[in-house]
Amino acid sequence: MAPSVIPTTVNPDIQKERNAASFSSDEFAAWWSGGEEKLKFNRDVREYLQKDMDVEEVRQIHNKSHEEIYELSSKSAIAAARKLQRLQKERNPGGNDYWPALYDNQVMWGLVPGGNPFGVMYVMLVKALQAQCTPEQYEEFGKRIENFEVCGTYAQTELGHGTYLRGLETRADFDPKTDEFVLNTPKISSYKWWPGGLGHSSNHCMVMAQLYVDNKPKGPHMFYVQVRDEETHEPLPGIHIGDIGKKMGFIGVNNGFLGLKNVRIPRTRMLMRHAQVNADGSYVSSPSNVLTYFAMVRTRCVIAWNNAVMLAIAATIATRYSAVRRQSPINPKEPEPQIMDHVTQQMKLFPEIATSVAYRLASAHLWNLYDITLGDISNGRYERLPELHSLSCALKVNCSSDSTIGVERLRLACGGHGYLSSSNMGNVYVNATAACTYEGENTVLLLQIGRFLMKSWRAALSGAPLAPTVRYLAEVQKKPEFGSWTGTWDNMVQAMQFAAAKKTALAFKSLSSRLSRGETEETAANHTGIELTQAAELHGRAFVFSSFTDEVTGPNARTRSAALNQVLENLLELYLVKESLNHMANLLRFINLTDTDLTRLQDRLETVLTKLRPDAVAIVDGFDFSDVQLNSTLGSFDGNAYERIFDAAMKNPMNQKSVPKSFHEHLKPFMKSNI
Repeated sequence: MAPSVIPTTVNPDIQKERNAASFSSDEFAAWWSGGEEKLKFNRDVREYLQKDMDVEEVRQIHNKSHEEIYELSSKSAIAAARKLQRLQKERNPGGNDYWPALYDNQVMWGLVPGGNPFGVMYVMLVKALQAQCTPEQYEEFGKRIENFEVCGTYAQTELGHGTYLRGLETRADFDPKTDEFVLNTPKISSYKWWPGGLGHSSNHCMVMAQLYVDNKPKGPHMFYVQVRDEETHEPLPGIHIGDIGKKMGFIGVNNGFLGLKNVRIPRTRMLMRHAQVNADGSYVSSPSNVLTYFAMVRTRCVIAWNNAVMLAIAATIATRYSAVRRQSPINPKEPEPQIMDHVTQQMKLFPEIATSVAYRLASAHLWNLYDITLGDISNGRYERLPELHSLSCALKVNCSSDSTIGVERLRLACGGHGYLSSSNMGNVYVNATAACTYEGENTVLLLQIGRFLMKSWRAALSGAPLAPTVRYLAEVQKKPEFGSWTGTWDNMVQAMQFAAAKKTALAFKSLSSRLSRGETEETAANHTGIELTQAAELHGRAFVFSSFTDEVTGPNARTRSAALNQVLENLLELYLVKESLNHMANLLRFINLTDTDLTRLQDRLETVLTKLRPDAVAIVDGFDFSDVQLNSTLGSFDGNAYERIFDAAMKNPMNQKSVPKSFHEHLKPFMKSNI
């Protein structure tokens, strides 16, 4: 290959940006990471994991075949696991703070760029087993998964059914004569389809199937099933298993299919912490149906967090590139400026930076609620589950859709070079947009949130207490007029809550009207679906407004420097103003804003872009991504974008020989035949 043309120095334009920043990127990074100790820990582990890594092989991933990508992903994932195990033995023998705790952590990002074939095992399967197994079951087979003695995945989605779990077709019939369950996928649409790692990276899996006792349905339940021999890895009798083929993204995750034909498992392989089938065939139902799906609730928390990070990655790449790219003089007689000096470019970049921060903070609030709810469940209390389910759906939906749109906007902000595979923008985009459909298709989840809002509105009308995140509904019922628009941050939070409440009221009115005309509950909900989804989206946005404002203006501000607080205030200002403008149709419908109010919002938008301009590079530096994690020719820390683009092209396998084989085999003979 050609020698590298990448300088060892930092691009002066990007260094100038760092020198001019008004605050410390390291302080931002410590805040972003959860404290200085956490930042130091993350950097230390990341450096250890990335040491001795074949970066060049990773960068050639898009030039590999589907099978080669899987083999590289599997090799890289196992190499990372070995390193984490070594770290655990070296630094805290007998603990689990490195291994396996960090295997699904952000420090792993970039090590397996095609996606970790064993990621679902730790993101979902281990957590599901911990939540759904009895202690005896977890000791028997759950620990083996946690210790990576065997490999597995969480098999729920089918070819014919995804989000609608009650429609799953995989059956588990109890046979009292043998004290076993008999599992079947009766037709093609019943095949498990999509689970990460199922194709060739699992010899066990947790199968979600419809339980039948005496041929009577008991609903979806979880079953632990061995699918491959632990020594040979060959599929077991009755198992039809493989890879579903190439996808837009997550190209190394080995998503698979699974067919089952009269596969027998012991009765004790049904996960029985909450629901049980006894040897005599008697059935004990779960105290809460949502407990069956609790692993999905946790995964939606993960998605909201991860998609916020994906947006931050794209924002880092585009912002750094915009600092070193010079184009189109603003004044004809002056030199070409950094494209970040164009206000229209700032409008592409800075709102996405603010949005990534907003969703990261909202996700932190969501995780806090998750931890509290998990503690309640262990004590037999389930009243928080509906709120957690609704909020996890809301953040999963809004963050996945906003990050997908945002990543694409940032790719376009990089011009033509953003279209290069080496920019990594395409990979970030396809990973972000996947979250719009996995773990619950977004529209279906919005409808579930809508139902929660209808129940909450009805409860508020009766004077019943509401969950904390929907108490604003009762406040709007008591005070149906908004009052004055002042444009303060608190006023803007209240305005978004007011719009969400009014949209909820309209949906409730439409639903009630349809019910009064004789429509069934289900039909009326279907006909009110558009209004329900609109109310649900605004409910989620109101939560993000509130959580962002609380973090920036609340007591945590006292722990930060004045300089960092000013930057966070600017980001909050930008987020609230741009989102209010984006949803102005809803605000104007319910709140009296004047033309002067709208003009002031536009002025505030342009003013805060100007304030953020000197700090933009320092902010994305504060996201603290390594070059390995970014994996981008455009977004490296040194800012040498052109040289890295050129270097990547020179290392393209097609350029390793001057004449392609097709010239002699096809092109030359064809041209000669035309003489």
